[in-house]
Amino acid sequence: MIILLGGTGYIGRAYQRFFERGGIPFRSLSRDEVDYTDPDRLAAGLRYFGATFVINAAGYTGKPNVDACEDHKADCLFGNAVVPGRIRLACETVGVPWGQVSSGCIYNGTRAGKAGFTEDDAPNFSFRHPPCSFYSGTKALGEEILADAAQCYIWRLRIPFNEVDESRNYLAKIMRYQRLVDATNSLSQLDEFVGATWQLWQLRAPFGIYNVTNPGAVQTRDIVGMIQRAGVCRKAFEFFADEAEFMRTAARTPRSNCLLDSSKLARAGVRMTGVHEALETALRKWSKEPVAEAALA
Repeated sequence: MIILLGGTGYIGRAYQRFFERGGIPFRSLSRDEVDYTDPDRLAAGLRYFGATFVINAAGYTGKPNVDACEDHKADCLFGNAVVPGRIRLACETVGVPWGQVSSGCIYNGTRAGKAGFTEDDAPNFSFRHPPCSFYSGTKALGEEILADAAQCYIWRLRIPFNEVDESRNYLAKIMRYQRLVDATNSLSQLDEFVGATWQLWQLRAPFGIYNVTNPGAVQTRDIVGMIQRAGVCRKAFEFFADEAEFMRTAARTPRSNCLLDSSKLARAGVRMTGVHEALETALRKWSKEPVAEAALA
């Protein structure tokens, strides 16, 4: 039995769809059913349901974006740094392996030579290496808490997208923003991310950190070009002159723009579509119909 935590969020719903399509037995636990922020209660729940693997897709991101985390720092710190440690304690108490959905936003820029950051690189966009957003700082702390965890995967997601028009989809955000920052980033096709994390477990790949991103990098202007060519959105897109103007006029906290190296994932036997192809496929299949959530509650 797979136990899913945070199943009602954007990432959690993607896991639910994946398991339902594949006929994989799982149970999505809400905090009302089992308060998974309490290690003792979660451990009891894992025993009761006969958990064989746990996925934590819960976290605090802020709405509509990470600027909101600056106003809710206690909740952000609790959700992204404290709760993973408590889930770790419960899983280790019961002896159940598990996976933590983390984030690549703990980096900014590239390594020397414009290479992507690997799993061995220390975060450079964190409380230990400011300036950073409060959100990114808490995600880096969450990874520190799990650094020596037993039987634990840390899966780094980076700017998720797919073909469904909903508020958390990066492509939908681009189409709705008034002005954009032209930056280069790694991205994660949401459904491929979910499938890749599950495949790591199915292959019994070594526990540890994995950058789960589509190979390659893409600039914001390139994505805008793809959107326009696909005919999905025909508005005239505008850009900030640079990141300094964005910070001065539109943002409260710095943003992470970075390139991650996903070669460790490939070496483990898990391959994802190149980022440009994945983006073009999503735009070709673009749907205004939101994913039905009633069946996923």
